[in-house]
Amino acid sequence: MRFLFLTQYFPPEIGAAQVRLASVIRELVRLGHQVEVITALPNYPTGRVFEGYRGKLWLEEAWEGVRVVRAWLYPAMGTGPKRLLNYFSFVVSALGGLLKVQKPDYIFVESPPLFLSLTGYLAARRFRVPFIFNVADLWPDSVRQLGLMKEGPLLRLAEGLERWSYRQAHFITAVTEGIQKVLLEEKKVPAHKVLYLPNGVDTDLFKPMPPDLELARELGLEGKKVILYAGNHGYAHGLEVALHAARLLTDPQVVLVLIGDGSEKPRLKQMAQEMRLTNLRFLDPQPPEYITRLYSLAVAGLSTLRDSPLFEMTRPVKIFAGMSCARPILYTGSGEGARLIESAQAGLVSPPEDAQALAQNIMRLTENPALAEKMGQNGRRYVEAHLSWSSLIQNWLTQLQSGQPKGEKVAV
Repeated sequence: MRFLFLTQYFPPEIGAAQVRLASVIRELVRLGHQVEVITALPNYPTGRVFEGYRGKLWLEEAWEGVRVVRAWLYPAMGTGPKRLLNYFSFVVSALGGLLKVQKPDYIFVESPPLFLSLTGYLAARRFRVPFIFNVADLWPDSVRQLGLMKEGPLLRLAEGLERWSYRQAHFITAVTEGIQKVLLEEKKVPAHKVLYLPNGVDTDLFKPMPPDLELARELGLEGKKVILYAGNHGYAHGLEVALHAARLLTDPQVVLVLIGDGSEKPRLKQMAQEMRLTNLRFLDPQPPEYITRLYSLAVAGLSTLRDSPLFEMTRPVKIFAGMSCARPILYTGSGEGARLIESAQAGLVSPPEDAQALAQNIMRLTENPALAEKMGQNGRRYVEAHLSWSSLIQNWLTQLQSGQPKGEKVAV
């Protein structure tokens, strides 16, 4: 089959959506399917177009043998009018990309942003093929519950677009059981349209490794007990809890390493400076291979979320990288992600935004290497059994071709 992926986010950008899409596409190509991608000039998460891509309206390149058509957009981060312009500029410019690709059998549209469903719908009409709407986040529910958009005409317009998008899509892919349940029970999407493709992990890329002593020397982490947060530093993640927990730690060898970027990172760095934290490091974004090297130095991985009903249906991708590297996960949050960690016995869970509980769990793992080792091995076994991209994509293709979800879902 031939797939056209329509997404605002794609490598060389670094982020959860980018890693997920790259893994899905790699597996489709490995299975013999043909893939083309229409995406934006890379600018996430800094809100600045990357060096080498600036000053261009269109660009065609090969990514791991896949043809990628890149279109201009207005680069911006955060919220407000500039971010809306960022979304809508790509909705429009991506239409030009449709003239540069071959007719697919399916169009895969990544959301958020929700607005890209407009381009997906027009693409489906042009090529007379089905479009698959991939729902990684229930927008606009998320912006309402996080208080990022006030009740009013704009929010009602977004809700109307959401309903229209679900009606027009031939299939809707849910990435968590919680999203799947909301689509079926609250959004009233017909069951035959809802497919299930949970986040997975590349178990060959993220794997247990002996400590990378060269990297430890390079970063000044020799002899340190590293707690690693690798991912976006956004508002939803509530990383303030990590900073407050760091202040409560008494073991001078424990260091929290936060690698990534995002809208909240400048504020978090300022906050850490004001708190005079000496046991917390910020690192710039790096490719997945570098993250694997960092995990080789870590006692545990860290995942944090704010206290919001929104995250009842969230399973952060970052927890799977740590589990696949055989590292226990310190999960600060509730909902589906917390239940997965507890079910797999792959880490310790603390309530959202509870710095005291997080600090206690950090000390529990750093003071008990045998427990950390056991939980890390549990996590590795879990992802090998349930979350390898090979089995997930095979099951998803079966659902797609039959028009009905098949197979058992991962128990959490």
